[in-house]
Amino acid sequence: MTFLERMAAASRERVRAARARESEAALERRMLARAAAPPLTLDRFDVIAELKLRSPAAGGLAGGDFDRAAQLSSYARGGAAAVSVLTEPSEFHGELEHLVDAAARLAAAHRPAMRKDFLTDPYQVLEARAAGAGGVLVILAMLDDATVRALVDCARRCGLFVLLEAFDRADLERLAPFDEPQATASPTLLAGVNCRDLRDLQVRFERFVELAPYLPRYLPTVAESGIGSVAAIEAVAAAGYRLALIGSSLMRAAEPAAVLTEWLAAGRRAVA
Repeated sequence: MTFLERMAAASRERVRAARARESEAALERRMLARAAAPPLTLDRFDVIAELKLRSPAAGGLAGGDFDRAAQLSSYARGGAAAVSVLTEPSEFHGELEHLVDAAARLAAAHRPAMRKDFLTDPYQVLEARAAGAGGVLVILAMLDDATVRALVDCARRCGLFVLLEAFDRADLERLAPFDEPQATASPTLLAGVNCRDLRDLQVRFERFVELAPYLPRYLPTVAESGIGSVAAIEAVAAAGYRLALIGSSLMRAAEPAAVLTEWLAAGRRAVA
């Protein structure tokens, strides 16, 4: 099995276990009692910063003294439009409770949290909304069209934005049914290109430029993975991407707020 296939299988097992603990009806009631997250608001170029304790490619990113609250505060002060929070437990050491905590802290800064996981079932979208998230990640390569549509429809009913993640041209072509005009200041759908192929964990930064001609016309586009410098930010902005999702580089930065501020300014200059 590829890495992505293993993650999908583990995700389905987690859904089965979660349903055994809490029915979908009970989860929906809990979700409806939760206040909505702040909306995702975009400028000319933006960054989704990531809270990630571990990467299967890079290993541990947070030591025993890691302060999640301080990291989230740095992201907000640095100008992140949203924060992606890993909730996958085995490879990324994430938990839903990390999302609950992040969403609560970010609400005070008027920023949404996004659940990043290997979602396979709308039940997990409800979990994200009940945890306080304002958005979710959906990985096209591991899902059929019907499941993608079910996840997107559920997210829309819950008032969540969706980052639809692609790895190749075939994935991008599957976005055609979703590529429609929307309010750009607070979009409900984003289209991402991940230059790390999660089937084999290989990074090819040039994938951003190679796939740029096939980016959706209307959806704000997100460059994901492999971004760790002003030059990289300028390159993806020049290629047509309007957001960058950055995890490992910011997790390793001594001053994430300062780095984020610098990179945001570089991206905005590049698209001015």
